[in-house]
Amino acid sequence: MRLGSGAFATICVAIEVLGVAIFLRGFFPASVKSSSRTGLQAEPPAPEPLAGASSNWTKLPLPLFSKAVIVLIDALRDDFVFGSKGARYMPFTTYLVGKGPSHSFVAEAKPPTVTMPRIKALMTGSLPGFVDVIRNLNSPALLEDNVIRQAKAAGKRMIFYGDETWVKLFPKHFVEYDGTTSFFVSDYTEVRLDHIGHVSGPESPLIGRKLREMDGILMKIYTALLTKERETLSPSLLVLCGDHGMSETGSHGAASAEEVRTPLVLVSSAFERKPDPGFEQFVMAEKLHGNWVKLHLEEDRSGALLNLGTKVARQYLGALRTLSLALSTHVAQYDTYSMAVGTIIVLETLILLLLSIPQVLRRRAELEVPLSSPVFSLLFYLMFLVLSAIHVVVCTSAESSCYLCSLPWLAAGGVMVLVSALLCVIASAFARMVMDSTFLRKSAAHPCSGWSEVGLLLLLGTVGHVLSLGASSFVEEEHQTWYFLVNTLCLALSQETCRSYFLGDDSKLQCYFHTEPGTVGATCMRQDCTACEAPKAGQASKGLPSGARGGHTRWAVLAGPWLVLACCRLLRSLNHTGVQGAHRPDLSHWLTSPSHRMELSCLAALSLLAVFLLAQRGCSPVVKVALALGLLGVFCYRAATGNLLFPWQPANRGISKGILEARFVYVFVLGILFMGTKDLLRSQVIAADFKVKTVGLWELYSGLVLLAALLLRPHNLPVLTFSLLIQTIMTKFIWKPLRHDVAEITVMHYWFGQAFFYFQGNSNNIATIDISSGFVGLDTYMEIPATFLTVFGTYVGPVLWAGHLAHFLSAEASGDSAMGRACFCYALICSVPVATYIILVTSLRYHLFIWSVFSPKLLYEGMHLLITAALCVLFTATNQTGHTSAWTKTDARN
Repeated sequence: MRLGSGAFATICVAIEVLGVAIFLRGFFPASVKSSSRTGLQAEPPAPEPLAGASSNWTKLPLPLFSKAVIVLIDALRDDFVFGSKGARYMPFTTYLVGKGPSHSFVAEAKPPTVTMPRIKALMTGSLPGFVDVIRNLNSPALLEDNVIRQAKAAGKRMIFYGDETWVKLFPKHFVEYDGTTSFFVSDYTEVRLDHIGHVSGPESPLIGRKLREMDGILMKIYTALLTKERETLSPSLLVLCGDHGMSETGSHGAASAEEVRTPLVLVSSAFERKPDPGFEQFVMAEKLHGNWVKLHLEEDRSGALLNLGTKVARQYLGALRTLSLALSTHVAQYDTYSMAVGTIIVLETLILLLLSIPQVLRRRAELEVPLSSPVFSLLFYLMFLVLSAIHVVVCTSAESSCYLCSLPWLAAGGVMVLVSALLCVIASAFARMVMDSTFLRKSAAHPCSGWSEVGLLLLLGTVGHVLSLGASSFVEEEHQTWYFLVNTLCLALSQETCRSYFLGDDSKLQCYFHTEPGTVGATCMRQDCTACEAPKAGQASKGLPSGARGGHTRWAVLAGPWLVLACCRLLRSLNHTGVQGAHRPDLSHWLTSPSHRMELSCLAALSLLAVFLLAQRGCSPVVKVALALGLLGVFCYRAATGNLLFPWQPANRGISKGILEARFVYVFVLGILFMGTKDLLRSQVIAADFKVKTVGLWELYSGLVLLAALLLRPHNLPVLTFSLLIQTIMTKFIWKPLRHDVAEITVMHYWFGQAFFYFQGNSNNIATIDISSGFVGLDTYMEIPATFLTVFGTYVGPVLWAGHLAHFLSAEASGDSAMGRACFCYALICSVPVATYIILVTSLRYHLFIWSVFSPKLLYEGMHLLITAALCVLFTATNQTGHTSAWTKTDARN
């Protein structure tokens, strides 16, 4: 079977996405579920309790409290209660903590510090699985044994008000409830303290207002409980706690001190102010330790020093044992079978891509995929029978639950068919490559086919980045790796331009064109040069640009890499990210402070103007107008939400959610995308009109730029501006004059896309995901739009650079060959890190930082691969547009 190189790469990435999904399902362990009764079946939910009904227990301990009220405030950091903010904004709570009948603690939440997993931990007493981060968007009913279920089974009457996540976790458990939408982050007046953090950060003045409100509510509840106590003569319990904290940027999900430390305050008239037993033991151990230090300083050589030291050590150990009694152990099981199957699928796909490299390098428009030979069929059936037998053995002997074993036999059989087919294709491709020795002879005939210095740098840099993923420090600070690689690339390009223009080295420019009268063709000595491809119909053959070796163009080309290097250095100062540098002051902190809103407004206006000037140059007049109005709407949206100021707008003007302004921008985004799609469809009908296709691709790209401008926070708009500026510089002064290979250009786009992912403040930490971008223009929570917008807002850099690659190759290269090879290279360079990282994570699954460092990175890699699959579909669809006739004629001549 023959497939185009782009279509082949797209299919491989889609299969790899399936393999990664199976691996993730097996890697993220399911928590061991406790049950109130012995048995393998999960007990059904208890029936709805009746008010005042007696318990069905035969023997009940006497209750300590007649009523319990739990007040859980989302994203309540410990310093909001125990720190200066608590003393200022929560005076009543501060009084209860300091002098009232209460016990107060600093609770530590285990990552992932996200709402739904933390609720499960509080109610079940166990640590939830890391995969609950994804389930947080749509909470299923909690079937584990938990406090709510036991209270319901005991006939307790429970009333709930607040986040609807509780109603989803515990359906039909509350006699009365009123749930509110929890994921609409722009609502920071009616629902959660957490929303203010996502939008404005912990230093926002809205935090103090919300804390005062919560303090007043606590006072009302406590006063009402005291009134009830006088009637029942039995004490009540008031519990104040938080599910997780809040980072300095207002996000949460990771393991920083600000995100895991939450207050736990227990208030009741029954409490007497006395320490807990473990604390008393620890205080006693400290006193004995002090006595031992005094004896040691007095140089007491008697046996009392040794005896006292032994007693101190015993006292410390006893205190630690007492204090650790409340800590629960969490036992997790890896689904090794699913992990193995997923890993095999990913590795098979990667090997198949690697074995297809020779055919791609030979510029074949289509790849030969052997699927119909008799040997293939026999090997396939044998492998399918073996794998089916293994599946039956594993599923019938496994003591623990296995995801693949829980699938229907038809679905599991489909996975076995896929694994068998991939293995057979790999075997056939490898045999063909061994027998086909003409590739080496043909390669030796071309003196220009060796590695260039830039190409060698791109190869070594990519391999080095993949190897660095095995160290936790390199994963935490991965942005430093990409910054180093991009800076080194700029220096290498600078050396290449100097050698070409000053030393007269024409090794990069050994292409010449020969056009016969009445024909459009090209002859090239270099087989891997973008400029050496056949010119498009209606275009003149491109040799060395006129004036490229003299005048202003020469100096612009020489200055191009240094301009890119300067832009990258400025972007590094905008957002400090990673573990080591996230807390350091940067330009974004300065710009987002309330006292610098005017400076931020001016910077945002200049950035949007620059975005328009850079993005409109390849658009039709209608799209230019739509782009200008859309960017104006972006500024109006940010001004409406209070992030920016109009010159005539008073500083104390009230803020809104900006729903109307954001939807105004969405209209122009959809309009621009529609115009671009229409032009692409026109180019498919008019095969010779390459200009229509190029304009259509740029209009699609401009629509994505407008959407990115809307979703990015105002201080990140310079990131978008510099992205367009660097793309313009690289296109005009680097890639065109130096005529790099398609593979080199593709890898450069990938590198810059990864660097811009971190330039906008992202990291391999879940807390840096800006979920507020998923709710721009939404007045209620809608899962699919919110998820799409959040993902796009997070991966703006890679998506825009991949889109620019498609447009550049469409405008500068010709035929299906360039676009197909670019798609193949992009798929390969994204597949190598994923496959390698899966192996590394499997070997490091018992590492100390497996959940705090390696697991979040695994989720990022899985999502990046999914986005790569979508981009490959775009490449393939673009590849098929407008070239059918040309390739039909070529095949007819051959």
